[in-house]
Amino acid sequence: MRKFQLICVAFWLCVLLAGIGRAETFQLTDGSAVTGDVISFNESGLILRQPDDKYSDRVPWTKFSQDDLKKLAQNPKIAATVAPFIEATPVEKPKKTEVEIKPVPRLERPAARSLFGALTASGLGVTVLLLIYAANLFAAYEISIFRARPPALVCGVAAVAPFVGPIIFLSMPTRLEFTAEEAAAAEAEAAAPTPTFAVPGQPAATEPATAEEPAHGGLRLADAPSGAAAGVPQTQVFQRGAFTFNRRFFETKFSGFFGLVRRDTDKDLVLFIKSARGQHVGQRITRISSNELHLHVQKGAASEEVMIPFTEIQEIQLKHKDA
Repeated sequence: MRKFQLICVAFWLCVLLAGIGRAETFQLTDGSAVTGDVISFNESGLILRQPDDKYSDRVPWTKFSQDDLKKLAQNPKIAATVAPFIEATPVEKPKKTEVEIKPVPRLERPAARSLFGALTASGLGVTVLLLIYAANLFAAYEISIFRARPPALVCGVAAVAPFVGPIIFLSMPTRLEFTAEEAAAAEAEAAAPTPTFAVPGQPAATEPATAEEPAHGGLRLADAPSGAAAGVPQTQVFQRGAFTFNRRFFETKFSGFFGLVRRDTDKDLVLFIKSARGQHVGQRITRISSNELHLHVQKGAASEEVMIPFTEIQEIQLKHKDA
């Protein structure tokens, strides 16, 4: 029984050695070759039993050619160890299939035309034109106020000649309107001798009149109204054209109107400003910038602050509140 077992073990070992190793010749990458049967292998390489019954040194896997590594991988016992050292063969790229481009229906391009014709060809373009035309009329109305021109005239010209009409009126100077009473007063003033200029807080100096004042423009002194109280200083008038209305002008001519507390000499004086949008009487300038001023005006029991652009001011009068 024991002999039978020994025979079986010897047979099994023979089969194992026959399956593991066969005398084969392997070409190494350094140009040499080794021949033998594989008897031992690990991750570092394998050991061969040479035909002269000698054992070779462990040959690293990296020295075997790819063909030999693939041949060794055919052995199921060595395949798992040899697989990491086998280079993967590049996968052939599939041939590109030709794409057939089929014609698609396209929209026809509109016929070439002028800008105005293109705008009137669609509802959106007509709407844009109407908005531009309305903006033209609104600009004409604002220009009529700014230049003191009749709004109906300016808007009518803008309606007939869009853009050109508003530009023409904007280029014209501001028209100063005078009432019949002001015109009569100007004529009487031109015929009368020059009145004496009275400075508030100082005695009036008497000088003979040597020349007549011009009817319009420059600094003139309005006649005191009939029935005015004695001692009321005469009104000083500053008109556009003779004076440049800007921030420096107001800070130098009307410096007393910037403080909360007025001095005794000018506490009863007020500013009467004629602008393109109305007439305002104020006792204090609350704020001023490079383009406009804010005047504190009294309306009955209430008061408010009015913004007046310098470009809209036509005339300024410095007068007594009772004048």
